[in-house]
Amino acid sequence: MNDEQVERVRELLAAVPPGRVTTYGDLAAAAGLNSPRIIGRILAEDSADLAWHRVVHADGKPAPHKVDEQLQRLRAEGIQIRNERVDIDVTRWRWDDAM
Repeated sequence: MNDEQVERVRELLAAVPPGRVTTYGDLAAAAGLNSPRIIGRILAEDSADLAWHRVVHADGKPAPHKVDEQLQRLRAEGIQIRNERVDIDVTRWRWDDAM
């Protein structure tokens, strides 16, 4: 991962509006990265000023180590949570539609 990739991920994530989420895989694809794990690594290292809480797993589950905080932030944005998951079909930000 290089600085250009990190900046691209930061730029894309900043474009996800409140009340919407993206997945690690969708964000990786939009950034031209070959693995969703790279997104997790970037967020772990460089997300203090980003809406990291808007990135969830493809099944709508939050990050395992940040469940409570992530769900609280998503609820504050009006996202409905059921069984500790977001309804990905309703809240998913579609990069192909937005670009």
